[in-house]
Amino acid sequence: MPKFLRIGLHQSNVSGYTSKAWCVRRVGTAVFLKWGAVEVQGAGKGRKVYWTHLPQEKTVRCGTVQRAQDYTRSAIARRRSHDYQPLTGAIATRRKSANGSAELKQALATILIVDIVGSTAKAAKLGDARWTKVMGLYYAAVRKELKSSRGKEVVTTGDGVLATFKAPAAGINCATAIKKAVRTLGLDIRVGLHAGEYTMSGGEMVGLAFHIGTRVAAKARSGEVLVSSAVKDLLASQSQIRLRDHGSHQLKGVPARWRLYRVED
Repeated sequence: MPKFLRIGLHQSNVSGYTSKAWCVRRVGTAVFLKWGAVEVQGAGKGRKVYWTHLPQEKTVRCGTVQRAQDYTRSAIARRRSHDYQPLTGAIATRRKSANGSAELKQALATILIVDIVGSTAKAAKLGDARWTKVMGLYYAAVRKELKSSRGKEVVTTGDGVLATFKAPAAGINCATAIKKAVRTLGLDIRVGLHAGEYTMSGGEMVGLAFHIGTRVAAKARSGEVLVSSAVKDLLASQSQIRLRDHGSHQLKGVPARWRLYRVED
């Protein structure tokens, strides 16, 4: 990820002055931007740069690889014209604050959201005891597939599961495996997947990418697995996974429209 730094008000590399950093990453037709205040300590080869707060993030959907490349080049040129200089070293992703509070760590992942369709009605029909047993079997089935696909469970939300994967294909294959596994329990699910950056803060995962993943899942019908165009862009060209265009959608609370794709069985 190309990184750029603008030293603070005094235009000096003296330790302690607050400065700004800007980062860009192009993945297929999407461009991921990150920027925010940083603290510069030391000078020369001993200089270290830390995020002082959670950086702001933005995903720009360009439609084609060429447009994404052009956007990236143009954005870098604008930063250079505003006194930003290339930053060859890393921006520290883990740093304890003076009071020992949260550390920061950024990562890119494929995010999977699983949700049971009509769970309230099913729970009412089965009764508490039977529903509790079914849910136990449901979570066992989900976790078995997560383990097989090397997914990482982040949180469960009543009847939903949020997990992350290092590769989009692993997330999609896990989603289809979960769908088949829970059918034997008489359950139907909908699944959404999105790829984006998130931040680890105090042991918790935060970031717009999780909200987008949730909104993608909300667009899925019973039995459907939907993925965002960010996931599609990351899939290797030789992947055997088949996707069907599901149209352009406005995701609640998310800027711009997103093109979604349905995973074909």
